[in-house]
Amino acid sequence: MEAIAVGSLLEELARREAVARERVERLREQLAAEEEALSRLMITRETVEEILGETARLAERSPAEAGDQSDAGGVGGVVAQTGGSPIGVTTVPRWRPGMDASVLPRTYQDVLEVLVDAGGAMRAGKIVTALGSPAEAAKVEGLRAKLKRMAERGWLSEDGPGLFGVNERVREQITR
Repeated sequence: MEAIAVGSLLEELARREAVARERVERLREQLAAEEEALSRLMITRETVEEILGETARLAERSPAEAGDQSDAGGVGGVVAQTGGSPIGVTTVPRWRPGMDASVLPRTYQDVLEVLVDAGGAMRAGKIVTALGSPAEAAKVEGLRAKLKRMAERGWLSEDGPGLFGVNERVREQITR
């Protein structure tokens, strides 16, 4: 009787081992697919950052430097050209004295309006709510990236970790 039980036990162990091996193989395939997707996303992000960087540099040039490339689709009336092909990407230009908020994309103008109306610094979640969107993590993180970009380019100041307000020089100019 023991021989039969040991044989059955060994068969059961072999069966379970085969099932586990199949699961491991499926997980490896899933991991490979996820790694491929991650790789494509990273390459896409790097390409977009490269394109936006080129576009931002072109947008920051004066109209005389950029040549006569005016078109409604560009930044402040400039369509960035790379290899003769219009990129058509709207970016946030660096703030300079005399620059009006109208050079910003509409969503960025809305952010400035909310912060000016608030009269002080706000966190991304409060700004999202003030803009009329639900304070979902994706929306807050997306707005936080915009706020950081605006601060980096002189439109906003980061008054503390995660607290964004309108740069005083910008506030003076747009509240005149």
